[in-house]
Parts: sequence; structure tokens; C-alpha cells
Amino acid sequence: MVSSTHELWDNRLLSQIVSAMADGVFTLDQKGRISSWNPAMERITGYSSSEVLGHTCSILQCSRCFGKECPNGFEACGILVHGKGEDNECFVRHRDGYDVPVIKRARAVRDERGKIIGIVETLTDMTELNKARRKVEEAYRKLGEKFCFDKIIGKSRAMQKVFAAIEAAAASNATVLIQGESGTGKELVASAIHFNSLVKDGPFVVVNCSALPETLLESELFGHAKGSFTGAIRDRKGRFEEADGGTIFLDEIGELTPLIQVKLLRVLQEREIERVGESRRRKVSIRVIAATNRDLFKLVQEGMFRQDLYYRLKVFPIYLPPLRERKDDIPLLINNFIEEQNRKTGKNITGLSHHAMRAVMDYGWPGNVRELENAIEHAFVLCNGRQVELDDLPMEIRQLMIEVKCNGQYDFYRRPTRKPVKLTRQELLLLLEECGWNKAEVARRVGLSRTAIWKYMKKWDIPLRVDT
Repeated sequence: MVSSTHELWDNRLLSQIVSAMADGVFTLDQKGRISSWNPAMERITGYSSSEVLGHTCSILQCSRCFGKECPNGFEACGILVHGKGEDNECFVRHRDGYDVPVIKRARAVRDERGKIIGIVETLTDMTELNKARRKVEEAYRKLGEKFCFDKIIGKSRAMQKVFAAIEAAAASNATVLIQGESGTGKELVASAIHFNSLVKDGPFVVVNCSALPETLLESELFGHAKGSFTGAIRDRKGRFEEADGGTIFLDEIGELTPLIQVKLLRVLQEREIERVGESRRRKVSIRVIAATNRDLFKLVQEGMFRQDLYYRLKVFPIYLPPLRERKDDIPLLINNFIEEQNRKTGKNITGLSHHAMRAVMDYGWPGNVRELENAIEHAFVLCNGRQVELDDLPMEIRQLMIEVKCNGQYDFYRRPTRKPVKLTRQELLLLLEECGWNKAEVARRVGLSRTAIWKYMKKWDIPLRVDT
């Protein structure tokens, strides 16, 4: 009698719990027909329990099930093969004919002999969450517009100064010198200046000054006359003439040889050029923008770059900060690159996991924005989930992180440098954990002797071994 009372109480309690749940819950009997239907299912689907009891779950018209049509009975249902359904986002058809976004889960219920006696399915209504997602996406879009200038993204104070400099440069015809490390976006800045200037309808000609030897670069920049050298079978315009009425962007200007420097100086002073092999001077109306990743002032001091040319170029200098100096911009840049890769690949990756983002923020980014873009593209090749995980990132980024077990939980920490350092107690503990308390391995990693590691352990009362 007592046992029956307990069972009755347990059943009533379970029934009340299921009825109070925000998630929809329904069950199927051994014939694959609906045997229970909680109030949340009525709210999500619009069907009352009296309308669905005894029917198969095909009434839901789920967009993502094991088969194209809901089978009649367990024998043909994929739940028998899989034992459980995948937890996937899908749609079910509301009684009024519209689709409801849900996360659908299915689990088989077995008796003590392992025989399936029913199925429990749950539906989590994603309608409100999807609305919130759209609001967040719209907010990110507006944020991107606010902190974007012609595809150049940044909310940091340094980048806001760059945006202001671009606007000022675009409003004038002054020669601009863009300085910054490789990968910081110098060509994007030059493009933004041109396409926001008075000559935006004119040509925008890009020349990489380090890509060609002196003889070919001279012909490329200034053109040549027919017969001026072997292979010059006709007259040819140079890039300066092609840029007439627009802008010429001279990238890697610090690589110019002395001869080309002299000729460029004349172009800047007189706005005229001479083709190779002829003495006729030709007038050109051009805007000159130059860029370099080298310290031109230092090159001037070393006698490798003409001082007069240097001052002609830096009429209006713009400095692009490296990514490590504007890490506040990294999340914005990542969102932009993820959107681009989603469009290219058809994936639907939403962002980076906590540990992946920590690694990205800790990394020094010697290749700057270009390296970050390549890292996200690399991650898309490996990522099969909704988020980029630490293991999806390139080796040089994730190798800075170590996995450490603490109080039964695993977490990631920045790997201490392998150069000889003054260890802290916490760094030593992290390394000992990572190396399985192998003192010799710890010593190799930090560049110290094994004796030094023992002395540190003794100093900080760290046991020589830990029981596992």
C-alpha cells in the first residue's frame, strides 16, 4: 500500500513538472502514436492534446527528421537505429499553417530488458531567440557601419584618427605617404582616399615598386618609345600616364633605386614624365599616394633614400597602427571576416568560442589584419560546428595556450615564454601540470636547469610529486 502511494505521488509530481515546463514535451507509444502532449506543445504548435492523441508525429511536418515521411510504427523509424535523435534546429508546422523554429530532441525509452517501449520528444521554441539573434545581427551591422570607412574597420581611437585623416586627405590634392607594417591595410586606405576624392571618377592605378627590377620598373612607370630596347616593338604608355586624371598608388616606395627616385622626384615637382628612349616631356595630372612598411626617415639618415624626395612624399603622412596596438578592433574584424566566409562557404558559423577568442586576443599578430583574415579562413576549413574552437585556429596561434586541469576542470592559459624567465609560483604550477610533473621537461621549456626548478619548488613549498 505504501509503495502504491509513493508511485501515485511520483506520477502526479512528474505530471505536474511536465505540465509546467516551458519546453514542449510529448510521448509516443509502441505503435508510434502520440500518447501525451503537454501544455507547452499546445502553445508551440496550436494543436490541443485532444486533436493529436492517437495520431503519429507526422502531424508536425518536421523539416528535419530521419525520413521524408513519418513512419507508421517504430519498425521503420530511425530512432530504432540511432537510439536518439540529433539535437538540431528545424521547423515544425503550426496548426495555422506557418513554420515554427524549434530545437527538436528525441530519446527512446526502454524497459529493464532494453526493449524500446516508447519515445519522448521535446521541442524548444526558438521564435523569441531568433528575434533576439536578428536584433544582435542588426546591431552588429549598424556597429560595422559606424566603425567602417570604405571596408576599413576599427572602433579604436587610433583607427578613428585614421578615418579622420582619410577624410582630410580626400578633400585635398596633397601627396600622401601611408606608413605601417605589412598587412595593416595601406592599399585599402589609398583606395578610400581616391574614391572619396574629387578625382574618384578617374583611374586608380596601383604599382608595387618592389615587384620589378629597376629596368622593368622604369618602363612600367614611365612607358617607353618603340625601339628603345630589345623587345620594345611599339610605343607604350607608363602607369603615370594611365593614371592621368586620377590617382597613382606607389606601394613599397622604400624599395626604389636611386635612379627611379630621381625620376619620381621630377614627376612630383613638375607633374611631367619622359618615356624611356625619348626626350619629349608629357604633362600628367595625377594624385600621388605612396606607402611603405619601412622607416623612410631612417633610410634617409643612412643615405639610402633621397631627403628631398622624402619630404615631397610626406606632405600629408598617415600612420596605420599594427593590430597588436588596437586589439579592441579584433572582435569587429572577426565578425566581418566570418560574415565574408559564411557567404563564400555557405556555412553558418556564429563566432569564436571563449578559449579561441582568448588565444586570438593574446596573440601578437605580426602579420596584422591580413594574418587575422587568413586565420579565420583557415578556421573555416576545419570548423564543423557553430563556433570556431581553439583547435580550428592555426598552430602558431593556439600553441601559445596550454590546457591545465584544476579542481577537476580543464581550462586554457597562456603558455609561459620558453626563454629564460623569472618564474612565478603560478606559472611553475601550470607548467608542472602540463608536463605531468616532469621537472626535466619543465626545465627545458623555460631554459633553466632541473636543479633550478627543484630550488623553486622547495622555495614555494611545492611537492616534488603529486599523487594521481
